[in-house]
Amino acid sequence: MKKIFFISAIALSFFISSCKKELNQLPISQATLVTFYKTPSDFYQGMNAVYSSLRNYPDRLDYLSEIRSDNIYGVSVTVRDWDPINNFARGIAPNTYVEEAWSADFNGIFKANTVLDQIATNGSAIGSTSIATRYQAESKFLRAFYYFDLVRYFGKVPIVDHPILATDAVSIPRSPVADVYKLIISDLQYAIANLPASYTGTDVGRASKYAAEGLLAQVYMARSGATYGIEGPGLGLNEWNLAIPLLNDIISSGLFSLNTTSYANIFSYGNQSPVPTGNREAVFDVMYQTGLSGSSSIYGADFPWQLTPNGYFLSIKDSKSNGSLEIIPVSNDLVNDYATGDTRKAATIYTAGYTQAGSTENRPFFRKWLDFTKIPTTSRFDWGINYIAIRYTDILLLKAECVLHGATGSQATDVDAVVNAVRARAGLTTPLVGVTFDQLLDERRKEFANEGLRWFDLQRSGKLVDIMNAWRTKEDAQNKINPITANYVIYPVPQSQLDAAPGLYIQSPGY
Repeated sequence: MKKIFFISAIALSFFISSCKKELNQLPISQATLVTFYKTPSDFYQGMNAVYSSLRNYPDRLDYLSEIRSDNIYGVSVTVRDWDPINNFARGIAPNTYVEEAWSADFNGIFKANTVLDQIATNGSAIGSTSIATRYQAESKFLRAFYYFDLVRYFGKVPIVDHPILATDAVSIPRSPVADVYKLIISDLQYAIANLPASYTGTDVGRASKYAAEGLLAQVYMARSGATYGIEGPGLGLNEWNLAIPLLNDIISSGLFSLNTTSYANIFSYGNQSPVPTGNREAVFDVMYQTGLSGSSSIYGADFPWQLTPNGYFLSIKDSKSNGSLEIIPVSNDLVNDYATGDTRKAATIYTAGYTQAGSTENRPFFRKWLDFTKIPTTSRFDWGINYIAIRYTDILLLKAECVLHGATGSQATDVDAVVNAVRARAGLTTPLVGVTFDQLLDERRKEFANEGLRWFDLQRSGKLVDIMNAWRTKEDAQNKINPITANYVIYPVPQSQLDAAPGLYIQSPGY
């Protein structure tokens, strides 16, 4: 694993805490002013702080995308925090995972705003115009990344593009989704124009031009998705052709390629560095650092075990690792969707069962990011694997999706050939001809299961409500899941935000 900068013990020293104790949540509470940066090291650490807000991004995908989708049937014996997410409960505004998504993303946005403000104010202290420009581009990429995350979960959110005081934050309402997208697109266009194609040394893994292009392509595709009649991420703009040049530039760069060794090798602990030195599937990684002896902080990953039951670890006599409090089973519908011989199934889902304390559990669970020979020796929060946030296979299949929606491209070359190459890597040798959108959506489900893309794919498809209700009828043997309506395409505004400034935000319909 490459040692870099993403998870850093820093941020607190850069922020002056608010004196308004009653405003105790982000963004309202921790909107702050900062001290001036004075040295190149200050800016370097400040930039690292912006990356550090990515730490729990993979966990958020587990709970708000995977569990929300038809990939998981997460009904617990004892009601857990993920149950209301799985069950489409109306009263989830105070939910831990909903609160975390809003707070963590705005925390990252505030850090990005801080760096951008300090470069504008005191950027000469960096000592290099080119480094200052790159930091601006990195900060704008990450601000766009966090805002795109917010838009896909919450729809309308406040626009905060500079450091502010808590007294100012309580007057900033949610902005229309179209306005949030304007900031995201502007930030990413700047990032594309000013980020390098790749890095060397300890900078490997920072946001590149191609990471920004991949993210902007996803933005145009999300905007092109169905509106569902709500103020969510889809605007029905039919911008599929705007995504194509961005995806083509990544494909033609020569830096990335399908991992032909095996599907499982994409997620191997020995294949962790992004290009140009390592994993050629990784267009953008959330990077972690494990095994820092003598450190009081943990910089490794915890996302590998979030969807693995603690009972499994106990069954293999591992007392160092903890998993989920109860099993969060993969849905039968997904398990049965894999064809015979599809190697993605075994690499993604653990189906062998286990016995712990005299009780046998045969329901399957996700295992894609786990290597049971690499269990950390010190802490369950210190797994040694990075998270591929933008994967090259996704770039290829996103282009296929655009072509199927009428964008420039070839059915044979850009859709069928790509889908068949992905299937061939998974051991499926019978080619498909004339791949349809529904077939592509199904292939994406199997290819990216346990990577947090399913909910966003369903959002974009325009078929989310129909697919989820049909799945609910088939899967929900315990009759726990509420009927899915268009309002549930996005999440509610967290209750803490409504309480912190009564009347500032209007709750999203349906909650």
